[in-house]
Amino acid sequence: MIFVNSMSDLFHDEVPLEFVQRVFETMAATPQHSYQILTKRAERLEELAPKLDWPDNVWMGVSVENADYLYRIDHLRRTEGAIKFLSLEPLLGPLENMNLQGIDWVIAGGESGPGARPMDPSWVRSIRDQCQSADVAFHFKQWGGVNKKKTGRTLDGQTWDEFPKEPLRSEAALVAVSF
Repeated sequence: MIFVNSMSDLFHDEVPLEFVQRVFETMAATPQHSYQILTKRAERLEELAPKLDWPDNVWMGVSVENADYLYRIDHLRRTEGAIKFLSLEPLLGPLENMNLQGIDWVIAGGESGPGARPMDPSWVRSIRDQCQSADVAFHFKQWGGVNKKKTGRTLDGQTWDEFPKEPLRSEAALVAVSF
């Protein structure tokens, strides 16, 4: 599992389409790996999506920090990522009545570090419950805070480490892995 651009955004306006296409070509050429891509630039993601060849090993996600950014989910839904996921972190407000149709995985977590804003436990419970109702894998990453190790990552007495089911890889990808 490889997280692409962990400290940047592949879909930033100043990243040329040709560069994004080369990244996708590299991911397609290495089907033994799964690639996770996360963006806040959901509009550009949708704009470029038809110009990209989407291999089976690409997981595409968008960040949604609060209700102001729920629109990003619709942009994600209109792409061809084999796994579509939401990163609800840092979670800065409630996210009620999310449309999780076509979403495979939701990751929720609080903000960490100096000046971290608090996260209400009811926000996380609501997200977990929405995921369970929609049969979407739920992962609770952390409560956050100034010392995230101290606050931990249990919700209602348990950890939530659900993972989406990976789609079956194409026959060509399986053949490439066997060599």
